[in-house]
Amino acid sequence: MPRFALLSGLLLSCFLLSLVAGKLWIAPHLWLSDSPMGWIMAELRLPRALLGLGVGGVLGLSGAVLQGYLRNPLADPTVVGVSSSAALGGVIAILLGLSGLPMFGLAMLGAGASVGLLVMLAGRGGGPLAFILAGMVLATLSGALTALIISLAPNPFATSEIIAWLMGALTDRTMDDLSRAAPFMAAGSLILMSTGRALDALTLGEEAAKSLGVHPGRLQLQVAVGTGLAIGASVAVTGVVGFVGLIVPHFVRLWVGERPSATLVPSFFGGAVLTLVADSIVRLTPGPGEVRLGIAMAAIGAPFFLLLLARLRRGVA
Repeated sequence: MPRFALLSGLLLSCFLLSLVAGKLWIAPHLWLSDSPMGWIMAELRLPRALLGLGVGGVLGLSGAVLQGYLRNPLADPTVVGVSSSAALGGVIAILLGLSGLPMFGLAMLGAGASVGLLVMLAGRGGGPLAFILAGMVLATLSGALTALIISLAPNPFATSEIIAWLMGALTDRTMDDLSRAAPFMAAGSLILMSTGRALDALTLGEEAAKSLGVHPGRLQLQVAVGTGLAIGASVAVTGVVGFVGLIVPHFVRLWVGERPSATLVPSFFGGAVLTLVADSIVRLTPGPGEVRLGIAMAAIGAPFFLLLLARLRRGVA
């Protein structure tokens, strides 16, 4: 309970920071006022902060589940092809001049197709190794098709829009974006949360997990569908935001231990905190624009990899 209270307090603080911070700082007493500040809060800052909370949460949670299921500390949603497939759907929508609900639908269609192909390629009894190999195939194929579409874009404006969207951002998102994504992210999160007991059993080995009542095929389907719903909706409204699902579970395990089920809720909270803080920082960049959130997360991710490499080298030495 003390840990949960600490995480809740930290998340609330970061959420409030996200409402206040920006090139234009908005004091709390102006949040509900009938003024330009109040309008900015209601139409821009609040949906952006809520999306940051939800997107960061599902990225952290899905990373923890995938690392537990695949027993690979480098696993995250980008590894299994869901992010890149949803991004491919969004890129096709941009190329066709679609936005709003049609674009969201195409991105979700891409995520859904990747889940179906992932389960089919991995096979019901293929296990984690087949799952990750199938995911790498889908990620590579989706990335290649996305690059092909960019090269075929009819004008530089379409190319620029596609590349900007692929970098990932919470800029100018509205309550409509939130209302489209939230049900899918919530459903995906519930499915992923339900895998905790099975992931704990899997640490004993597949045969031991089966003897404890875990059905590998059912668990694989839960992981695939939960990730597809949560990450597909996330990518559909923000573009690709990487590294959250990779970084957060590592820090959470230092705090709560290695048991997979114990990392799920803290990883959701941690992912939300990291995304809200990063998004608050990118708004403060000098100039009229702001750094894309995906770029900021990549800048955070690179030093993390160096830290991880240093730890591994110390362990070998």
